Amino acid sequence: MKYIIGIGGVTNGGKTTLTNKLIKTLPNCCVVHQDDFFKKPDLIEVGEDGFRQWDVITALDMEAMTNTIKGWIENPVKFARSHGVALSSVPDVAIPDEQIHILIVEGFLLYNYQPLLEVFDKCFYISIPYEECKRRRSTRQYTVPDPPGLFDGHVWPMYLKHRKQMEDCGLSIDYLDGLKSKEDIYNQVYEDLQNNLLNGL
Repeated sequence: MKYIIGIGGVTNGGKTTLTNKLIKTLPNCCVVHQDDFFKKPDLIEVGEDGFRQWDVITALDMEAMTNTIKGWIENPVKFARSHGVALSSVPDVAIPDEQIHILIVEGFLLYNYQPLLEVFDKCFYISIPYEECKRRRSTRQYTVPDPPGLFDGHVWPMYLKHRKQMEDCGLSIDYLDGLKSKEDIYNQVYEDLQNNLLNGL
């Protein structure tokens, strides 16, 4: 059985933290990070808002990302080996590891690309309020630093726009409160996955 989990959400909401914790506890688990598919900075267009358009789907090579996910679907064992993932390496899990392969797809625009919508078996989305998001973003060090005004002028407006599109796409999405503790969020997701996976076997 193959099972694909989407972990989407607002910038600095806790997606990667949750993903990294799940990787350690779910059996036969691989991950695809959307951030690995950003185009080079000189290919990112400058929009009408005056900022380079990092927070839009065209800033990403979504075709390459989709092909990577398809590669996992075709042969999760080969994919895991080529990405250095040791299979069945998680002890004492409640989910039968030899019967299932899990892929986590993590990113900020997961549910806004039509060709990917049908691959997800379970969709999560982490939200945090504007003020907290802005505070967290200001503490992060990016390879390409945020220019002054980027958050209010581009990042947050694009988040609101894409979230509305996502909510209109018809996907069944479980929303997570990013203000909860990392442990609480993880426990909520793990329990949900455990129930879903055991029921599916």
